[in-house]
Amino acid sequence: MTDFCQDEAPAIFQKATVLDRVPTPGAVPGGSVHTLSLLADADALPAAGQFFMLRSEKSQELLARPISVFSVKLLEDQKKAKIDFLILKKGNGTRELCALKNGDRVELLGPCGNSFPTPDAQANICLAGAGVGIAPIAGFASTLPESSYDFFASFKSGSYGLENVRARELVITTDDGSQGIHGMISAALTASYLREKKYTAVYACGPAPMLRYVQGICREANVLCYLSLEQKMACGMGVCLGCTVQTVEGYKRCCKDGPVFVGQKIIFEDPLPAKKIEPADKVDLSASIGSLRLKNPVIASSGTFGFGSEYESVFDVSCLGAISSKGLTLEPRQGNTGIRIWETPSGLMNSIGLQNPGIPHFIKDELLQMKKLGTAVIANLSGSTFESYRKGAELLEASDVDAIELNISCPNVSTGGAALGMTCQTAADITQRIRDIVTKPLIVKLTPQASDVAGVAVACIKSGADAVSLCNSFQGVAIDIERGVPVFDKIKAGFGGPAVRPIAVRLVWEVVEAVNKLPESERVPVIGIGGIATWRDAVEFIMAGAEAVQVGTATFSNPFAMKEIVEGLEAFMKRKGYKTIGDFRGIARSGAQNR
Repeated sequence: MTDFCQDEAPAIFQKATVLDRVPTPGAVPGGSVHTLSLLADADALPAAGQFFMLRSEKSQELLARPISVFSVKLLEDQKKAKIDFLILKKGNGTRELCALKNGDRVELLGPCGNSFPTPDAQANICLAGAGVGIAPIAGFASTLPESSYDFFASFKSGSYGLENVRARELVITTDDGSQGIHGMISAALTASYLREKKYTAVYACGPAPMLRYVQGICREANVLCYLSLEQKMACGMGVCLGCTVQTVEGYKRCCKDGPVFVGQKIIFEDPLPAKKIEPADKVDLSASIGSLRLKNPVIASSGTFGFGSEYESVFDVSCLGAISSKGLTLEPRQGNTGIRIWETPSGLMNSIGLQNPGIPHFIKDELLQMKKLGTAVIANLSGSTFESYRKGAELLEASDVDAIELNISCPNVSTGGAALGMTCQTAADITQRIRDIVTKPLIVKLTPQASDVAGVAVACIKSGADAVSLCNSFQGVAIDIERGVPVFDKIKAGFGGPAVRPIAVRLVWEVVEAVNKLPESERVPVIGIGGIATWRDAVEFIMAGAEAVQVGTATFSNPFAMKEIVEGLEAFMKRKGYKTIGDFRGIARSGAQNR
């Protein structure tokens, strides 16, 4: 019998030790669910239905994950307890937990939340669990007298977590018919069945559609139900208010007022209509930037990939849609003095200062190598004055580059760069001057420091830009606390990496919104930049309306990042039935309008 507490103990924080972590027997596919056993202090034993916030001591994730307790066993010394969890390997946090080894340490906050109410001795109850929601329900079952309840377990395939269930009647349903009744829980548990069995209460845990169904049949049969809900959480202590659940009594905290609620009080959102998805056998990843056609929308961002040939020995760079060169100026530059790189949580600061060989040398040397790489070449053009921009543009126009990216956004130079991209007037002026010189596709790279980024984008478009790319790195300041001085000689430096992605997506969203208000003949592609590290990140920008994406900092931590993004995009499109990038570009915008 599992040693669950009857009373809810207050939460404490401790570091528990992994006793065991194994794939859960019976879970299909194998390895999709893991059983994690922790050795913890017995100062606060959980009651059935409570959960803990779990985080690996070596985790790369910011937040702990809320995991319901499956079973508890008080050890002989009464000072320690073995606590078991069933963990569905889904996101990064749970993947970390499912990779723990014996002896690893886990940060444990809990027990959190309320517990399942103990039924009266005369109660005729039914327990129902689906998927990994089996854990708290099976844990609750282990605290009840044998054969005092019926138990319904629903899985997509296979079955697991039922070893402590001693039910009067155990019914298993599987979507694929591999065990028990073929179908979802609705194939076995119905309103008429509730009435026939004369249940006085139903206890349930599982995904929201299953709980919504249970609520409906209990309402129809006039049977009380208790539902254990799951929400994304930050604190688990009722503080952040990020896990609220809508009820007839207003919003309630899932972590503190729940996770167990009287089911009749929950207000479930109407489910989105299901869309039939036909997977695609073949997809077209191509993207267009003006007259330039890219084989796919993944571009190596300027300043993060050199001239491409540096990574030629690491992977086949011809798989990329394009490479944007190191920032180029008319004259060679040595760049900034002092420290140039500074790592931050989920990001990287840099103060390179546009060190480069100069445009004449680039055309004579580096460009020849880039043209052999088998992908489009974009020259990133910068300068200090209008005149230096003009002369550089003339040279690049006469060269073999496929497109020019006008850099009016570099935060690490004293003149030119971001200073020219701060206002609509200066941005429009420099764009017009370069447009008068070049016939090649012209991309204007914008700074997030401008007070009106969307306005600057539109001004550049009206002045002849074939596309806009955004955003270049944000400005930040780092302090060396041991020396008590700024890290960088120029005080401010560029900041990029995963930490900036949500802000960059917001800026892309706003620029696309402004572009879409232009007459259709004046609209141009938007290239998203900022913290893109995975194919999911790229999809996010594209769904916000970007035609293509540039990847920068991610290459430093994972040289294969861009290759994996291209492959991930293709797999995603095939799975979702998208045949072209255009099929899902901007789809989130229409989704927002339909809410």
